[in-house]
Order: sequence, then structure tokens, then C-alpha cells
Amino acid sequence: MTRIPSAYDSKDKTNKAARNVYAQLLKIYEQERAVLEKGGGKKAIARQHDKGRLTARERIALLVDEGTELLEFGLYAAWEMYEEWGGVPAAGCVTGLATVQGREFVVIANDATVKAGAFFPMTCKKVIRAQKIAIENRLPVIYLVDSAGVFLPLQDEVFPDEDDFGRVFRHNAVLSAMGVPQVAAIMGSCVAGGAYLPVMCDTLLMTEGSGMFLAGPALVKAAIGQVADAEALGGATMHSEVSGTVDFQEKDDASCIARIRSIVDRFGPPPEPVFDRRTPRPPAADGAHLAGLVAADAKKIYDVHEVIARLVDDSDFDEYRAGYGKTLVTGFARIGGWSVGIVANQRVNAKSRKRGVEFGGVIYVESAEKAARFIMDCNQNRIPLVFLHDVNGFMVGTESEQSGIIRAGAKMVNAVSNTVVPKISVIMGGSFGAGHYAMCGKAYDPNFIYAWPSARYAVMSGDAAAKTLVDIREAQMRKAGQEVDEETHKKLMRDTKRRYTKALDPRYAAARLWVDAIIRPQDTRDVIIRSLTAAAHDTELPPFRTGVLQA
Repeated sequence: MTRIPSAYDSKDKTNKAARNVYAQLLKIYEQERAVLEKGGGKKAIARQHDKGRLTARERIALLVDEGTELLEFGLYAAWEMYEEWGGVPAAGCVTGLATVQGREFVVIANDATVKAGAFFPMTCKKVIRAQKIAIENRLPVIYLVDSAGVFLPLQDEVFPDEDDFGRVFRHNAVLSAMGVPQVAAIMGSCVAGGAYLPVMCDTLLMTEGSGMFLAGPALVKAAIGQVADAEALGGATMHSEVSGTVDFQEKDDASCIARIRSIVDRFGPPPEPVFDRRTPRPPAADGAHLAGLVAADAKKIYDVHEVIARLVDDSDFDEYRAGYGKTLVTGFARIGGWSVGIVANQRVNAKSRKRGVEFGGVIYVESAEKAARFIMDCNQNRIPLVFLHDVNGFMVGTESEQSGIIRAGAKMVNAVSNTVVPKISVIMGGSFGAGHYAMCGKAYDPNFIYAWPSARYAVMSGDAAAKTLVDIREAQMRKAGQEVDEETHKKLMRDTKRRYTKALDPRYAAARLWVDAIIRPQDTRDVIIRSLTAAAHDTELPPFRTGVLQA
């Protein structure tokens, strides 16, 4: 392999300035993270403690192995949404990858400090996304249940559709049929349709003082006139000794978590991976400087080889077709010992023998065809794929269209769509338009998709979109007989750009679960390694087929 020579100078003033800007950006994110991790806030946490119960995050802290941390998904879910209901921090639940007794699990925990753990529309989507990660990667699941059920004022947005509440139980059944273990612990409320989730799992635990019933005492009285005690109707003792629904009755949260750890400690080992892994080696280049390479400034040019050098083992990278289609960098490496294929957008302008200068961050015919061929090679040889996004889109114009850019782009999209090996996407900078699709955006089922705080995510970049939208608006105004002077034009530009820029923010994407998590650049290597290790649980790869490719 060839070690990437690093031209990066940590003392360079320009890079130091970029790192300082990024440090300020990360500080904002850390402050927001601290607030989100408090869920419903201090008073709500105190109420949970007064009931003798732990919070969702306290439960997870007891559950995971000492010295390990939850790789959290969806912390920003529902960010700045449902404000008319007081907001729903992290969509009222905590999800992520957790190491329990040395084995990887998907953990899904209701946060009862947020609206009593009720399911809002984004809560459903967050739980479903976590289950989908479990299905795609064949990862066992632990549910920590403490929820008041559907948030009734929004029941029409929670109840009926294919990605709403009922999908959760369907995924329970699918995981069970796949032979993927599921353990559920009822540690508070578990009512109405939500009661099906734990009962459809393989192992069910319940703490004393919790309640599980299709209808609580008040609803039973209203529906059939029966007066029922909560314990007799759905308490832990009743379900342990009378209905026989619960496998383990536990005194409190701590004993329940201890029992879960004891149960999963007896699980059989995960299957041997079908992907190659060797002894990990750290990168030769310092990953701490990644934030100085890909700055928050979208116009900054950088060599993506420098990013790759800080992610891959020993900074060794076998570049595939290095002299062809230079605006996409493809090649083989190892990350944490795992063999990977990397597809990365190159931001440096490239020289082409065909057309002179090619703009960095743009996908041309040659780069699309190279990437499609490389992706097919990785599938053929069972090599997981890592996509590093900083893409403006595909090249446009007469020369590009006549060269067959649509045909070449379709090849790349086809190869990505039909990929059977794990796909991990990291949005470092821009990820715009069809370029986002070709680089394995959310619609193309990446096993995991992450974003840096510098990410920007939309159909087109802010300046281009704002100008297009303002041109359309001004044409409408003139058609209606309204005058558009310079001051009106400037105001339209300001307002339009402000609205569009808000939608470019990675928090806007994370709020809607278009990315699984916003991560710090310096954590990227560790996050990719954790993701590859999780994805390696799936050993049943179907045959790779692309269907028709336009010649």
C-alpha cells in the first residue's frame, strides 16, 4: 500500500484559524448537547427520582459495559419542532449502539421526563430507525420501556401510516423471525398499543410499581364500567403470577438492569464476520486536525487525501484509477483493521486532458463512471464502503450533457442502490442535489449516516437556491403588476437566504432523522470503526446484481 504524504502543517496560520472557528462551532454544539441530554429538565428528572425510578440515560449508564459509551443516534431528533407543545427534546427517547457484556446491541429507551415518554410523530420515526439499524445489521435489541403511549393530540400523525406507531410492532415481529434477540424491560408505564412492543420480544422483565395494560383503570371504567385496581389490572405481580406474561419480576431499576446483563451474558456469540479484519493500526497523520481541513466555510479548498490520511490505518491508501475522474477519489484502505473501499469528493480543482480544469466538489462523467466501477468491485470482493461527502452535484452544461453525464450518473446511482456490502456515509461539507444521492444519501439505505457540524444538506447550495427562488418570486410580482425596486430585491434576497440557510443546517437534517448523528470530526474514525463492527453482524449477503446499466 502507499502511505499518503501529508503536506498539512499544524502550525499553518490559515489552518489554525480554521480550527479556531470550528472550535467555536463545536462549543455551541456541546452546549446544546448538554441541554438535550437533560430531557425534560431538572424538575422532571426529580419527579422521576421521587417515583424511585432512574432516567433513561441513568438506566443506559448502568446497562453498558464499564469504560464504554453509548454511540447515540437521533439526539437532535425533533429539534425546534413541536414548539406549540413545549418542545420534545430528543423526541422523548434515547437510542444508539451499546456494548453490553462485550457484545453490540441497539438500545431503545423511552425518556419519561419528556411528556411522560409519550410517542410524538418523530418519536415513532426515531424508534423505527433504530429498529431498522438492528434489522439491517442483525443486531440484538434492548428496550427500556417507560411510556404513556401515543400523544393523543397528534394521534392522526402517529397512528396510521407505514412509518408510524404500528410499524414498531411489525419490526418486533420481523426481528424475531430473523432470529435476532430482543429483550424488553418495563420500568414504568406501558399502556395501550405500546404494550405490544415488550410482549413481542423474546424476554420480558418488569419492575415493581410499573404497569402494563391495554387500558388503564380510568379507561376500563369508562369503557365497561368496571372498577379495577392498577396492580390487579396490570402490575408486575399480576403479570408474573397470574397472566404469566412477564419472565422476570424485579424490585427496582438497578436489579432489573443487573438481570438484563446476566441474561445477555448467556447469549451465544455473534457469527463470524464475512468481511476482512486485521490488527488495527493508528493513522500516521494526526486526526485532531481534521476540523482545520474541512472548515465551516463552504468555499475553502482542501485535498481530501489529507482527510483520508487521518482516518485510515497507518495512513495507507491504495488509490483506484488515481489519474482518471479526479474530482472523486476512490481507493482501498483499512479503518480499525477493517478492509474498506472509500469514495470521497475531492475539493481541489483538477486538470483534465479532455477539458482542462475540472471544479472540485463536482461529479463529472469520468468520476461517476470510475466510482460506479469501484463500487461494483467492492461488492464483488465483500469490501464495505465508506462515503465522504462534500459534493456540489453533477456537472451541467452542453459539453457535459453531450458527454453523457446523465448516463454516467445513472450508473453510479445504480451501483449504490444495489450495493449489498455495508455502506457508511459521512457528510463533511456540502451534500447537494443528485450528488447527495450518488454518494449514498439517506434515500439509498446507508447502514449508518453521520454529519459533521460543517455539513450542509439540500437540493442546491444557499446562494444558488436563494437567487433562483428570488427570480421566481420577482417574476410573479411583476406579472401581478407590482414594482420590484432595488430595496425590494435586497429584502427578498435577505429573507429568502435566511430561510433557506436554516434548512441547510445539519441540525435541521438531524431533527428529521436524515442523519443518524452529528459527530465531531476528530471522532470520525472511532465512529466508523464502531459502525463497521456493528455492520459485520450481518453475514447473510444476497448476490450483487445491478440490473440494466446504460452503455
